[in-house]
Amino acid sequence: MPATTSTFLRRGAALIAALPLLALAACGYGSKAADDSANAKVAAGAEKIDGLDSVKIGYFGNLTHATALVGRQKGFFQKELGATQAAYQVFNAGPSEIEALNSGSIDIGWIGPSPAINGYTKSGGKNLRIIGGSASGGVKLVVDPKKIKSLKDVKGKRIATPQLGNTQDVAFLNWVAEQGWKVDAESGKGDVSVVRTDNKVTPDAFRSGSVDGAWVPEPTASKLVAEGGKVLLDESALWPGKKFVITNVIVSQKFLREHPRAVEAVLRASVETNKWINADPDRAKAAANKQLGIDSGKELPADVLDPAWKSIQITDDPLAATLDTEARHAVKAGLLENPQLAGIYDLTPLNKVLAAAGESSVSDAGLGVK
Repeated sequence: MPATTSTFLRRGAALIAALPLLALAACGYGSKAADDSANAKVAAGAEKIDGLDSVKIGYFGNLTHATALVGRQKGFFQKELGATQAAYQVFNAGPSEIEALNSGSIDIGWIGPSPAINGYTKSGGKNLRIIGGSASGGVKLVVDPKKIKSLKDVKGKRIATPQLGNTQDVAFLNWVAEQGWKVDAESGKGDVSVVRTDNKVTPDAFRSGSVDGAWVPEPTASKLVAEGGKVLLDESALWPGKKFVITNVIVSQKFLREHPRAVEAVLRASVETNKWINADPDRAKAAANKQLGIDSGKELPADVLDPAWKSIQITDDPLAATLDTEARHAVKAGLLENPQLAGIYDLTPLNKVLAAAGESSVSDAGLGVK
């Protein structure tokens, strides 16, 4: 992509401050941080890594953050960190996690592509690096089958997305444009009415009939199906190989520079967790749901959990080319001016871990540090 200065809305910095586009991740909104690091279990006789008392890890209480959920629940992170405590914070929104990373409240985090892009470009490429992948897929267009029977019927209907400029909003606007329909990106008005609705209330909006469908991540999509909705389109069908990034692993550049051994330890735990998830998906699903219950106070019911879990692919590969494509979709929609993404990835630590595990290396699609 052109190496130009990025801006996030053509209306200028004031609006960016008020409504940071591409900042919210594919989950709920409004932040919640719950640090219960005191409960972490440290193996007897273990040593600290890089002399650190703790490594602070952030993630969302969402199935698309399954690596973090399962890695925490099954102790993979603590095992690799030894006597350095794995301390956790749970977030509901991308901006709060980026702010926590910038302030040093967390060191490493699991987060969606849009807030990673936003955080990197708003800092002039100085605050974070993407150091690994975590999940692909898990996004669907779910509709009221009484009102929408085919893709062409979406025209003229009210479709919810989680937030103006978030990952799913950009994807839906791009899909609409590919149908030849026109929608004003900011207002959501046009051949389709795009209704920006918090994932937490989308099921209520769907049930009441105030929206006719929604382009949303899991588990919201499966919650709508449980309410009588029908999956009209799985976003993975639109991507080569049916893969696209939904969750990345990020780290503050300062922490990466000062504590490379700790970063490698977390990445080893991530790779081990992903291997365990893919080898035993049923037990992994149960572990993820158990941690969700601890974090949110309520586990997902089977009719939501099972289909949601099946639609998410767990991977070490950050699928860097798809992040670049997602950014270009935002530019096409008029929500983003060409960002400078060169240097957003540093996959050297991950590829070192993968090589030691006998696994193939992954690519930064030309967007890595030089």
